[in-house]
Amino acid sequence: MNAPNPSPAGLFVTVEGPEGAGKTTQAARLARYVEGRGRTVTLVREPGGTELGERLREILLERRSAGTILPRADALLFNASRAQLVEEVIRPALERGDIVIATRYTDSTLAYQGYGLGLPLDQLRDVERFATGGLVPRRTVLLDVPVDVGLARKGIRERTRFESAYDRGFHERVRAGFLELARLEPARIRIVDDDDGAGADALFERVLRAVFDETVPLEAGQPQRVSG
Repeated sequence: MNAPNPSPAGLFVTVEGPEGAGKTTQAARLARYVEGRGRTVTLVREPGGTELGERLREILLERRSAGTILPRADALLFNASRAQLVEEVIRPALERGDIVIATRYTDSTLAYQGYGLGLPLDQLRDVERFATGGLVPRRTVLLDVPVDVGLARKGIRERTRFESAYDRGFHERVRAGFLELARLEPARIRIVDDDDGAGADALFERVLRAVFDETVPLEAGQPQRVSG
């Protein structure tokens, strides 16, 4: 595709997906791409991105925490980190006109604590609206990869409590949850296939199309899947 130029206004983009989908790599590459076109980028991750968020990250992802954090507490801690990140980093960056790229955001809470752990989705959405002040990304890239492939990509040392403490069924529910969210919000969430061995460059080309292609009007129930 022709290399798109980011619009001059602030833009909030999130990169989501199950374990091992390559979110961190693709978010960093997207940030470099946008910076190469003269735009200022604020790149953040969840949980984290602030002093409070990084301290909570240690608790939330540490393998020693497996089985000790209740699902409701889990959701509240993630949203505490998110609230701090939105007010301290994301909103000010958007007001400056930056392009903000976040690795994970509210969809992860719905997928993991909602679809994965069974918490009521309506209650989680209420908590998220409170934590974020209603801030919604303009575009979400959902990197989709089969559970077995994604888990195999994560080395033993890289694994958090989500890989080490939950069974395959949990991860299947999380993936299905992400896909259901894309079905419900096709104008925002674009699915990017990452399971056909296309290679890093081809995958990034799909990410660019997912972020910048505004040509396809979509209705609820018709998710857009960006593949070869």
